Amino acid sequence: MAEPRNAFEDLPGDLMMWILIVSELLVFGAGLVAFLSVRIADPNGFADAQATLHRTGAGVNTMILVTSGWLAAMAAVAANAGSLARTRVLLGGAAALGAVFLIVKGIEYADKAAHGITFETHAFFTFYFLLTGFHAAHVAAGIVLLGLVAVRCHPRTVEVGTAFWHMVDLVWVILFPILYLLG
Repeated sequence: MAEPRNAFEDLPGDLMMWILIVSELLVFGAGLVAFLSVRIADPNGFADAQATLHRTGAGVNTMILVTSGWLAAMAAVAANAGSLARTRVLLGGAAALGAVFLIVKGIEYADKAAHGITFETHAFFTFYFLLTGFHAAHVAAGIVLLGLVAVRCHPRTVEVGTAFWHMVDLVWVILFPILYLLG
């Protein structure tokens, strides 16, 4: 007689990574709820502050991260097919695009600093810098993780690393419209 299956056995990757991913999503979710709650009190101030953001650069960054997520997904497919060299190239491409994302974000931060915009300029910027900065830290951690996964290239490790990377993508796909486009 077969033993009953545990629902967690069907998760790709590792249970601890999923616990980390869910906890990180909850933290970002709480930050977004706080942002939207404070925005209700000052919609005009938030709209004026938001108008200073670089929507085109953020849109480009969205394309960069989505493409890197696709490369990471292709790396997982290659790892499962046993193609070690292809897996490493795809992981390297995903990590490189993550670095490009950080460069574009750094240019945006430098522009804000050049215009005297800081955490203290307006509540919008407090949330903007906290949320995008926390996300950028996750991008940096994800780049390191993808590099480690490329070194210890095994289908399970690639699955775990790419699951984290997809969480980073997902968070940006949610942050981008809320911070840059919400009118």
